[in-house]
Amino acid sequence: MKIQNTQKDNLHIENINNVKVAQTEMRNNHMNGTTGIIVSGLIWLTSGFVASSYSSKQAVWTLLVGGALIYPISIIFNKIIGVSGTQSKNNPLTNLAMEGTFYMLMCIPLAYGLSVQRIEWFFPAMLLIIGGRYLTFNTIYGNRLFWVLGGILGIAAYILFSLNAKCHISALTGGGIEIVFGFFMYFNARRIMPKK
Repeated sequence: MKIQNTQKDNLHIENINNVKVAQTEMRNNHMNGTTGIIVSGLIWLTSGFVASSYSSKQAVWTLLVGGALIYPISIIFNKIIGVSGTQSKNNPLTNLAMEGTFYMLMCIPLAYGLSVQRIEWFFPAMLLIIGGRYLTFNTIYGNRLFWVLGGILGIAAYILFSLNAKCHISALTGGGIEIVFGFFMYFNARRIMPKK
């Protein structure tokens, strides 16, 4: 009985270590996800400027089209700063990242549908969607700051919705939060990343 419990404990420790190894690879090869946060923040800011200078409808499409470009642009930035932007094919966290992406994509029509009812609701809805997605990044990257980021985006969405904030205010708020967090996490990741 004691041998069986020891085997279970060893298997449990091995599984935890495998997750930690997978998270380390994701952190090191994607700069802890920070380039994606910064690129997303820039797209949100661009959308906010479009909303204030042109129209809210164009701002919605700016965020939707720009959002589709976040991953490829962040991969380019990763390569520029010297990280691969890819992970090994057998990294189990790749599936979680893809599942989170598909979940987010499945939620976007809800936000768009809200925008048809009232355009100001689109950006708070998107903040809730991406805030929820960031919660899974804690598991992917092993960094609890993603819980904080997701929570702050969710709270901001609620406040902006409650205040019936204009589109440009909501978009600029979301972009500002992501930029601040992105750069904070980037410099923190740079400090703790292994030297090559």
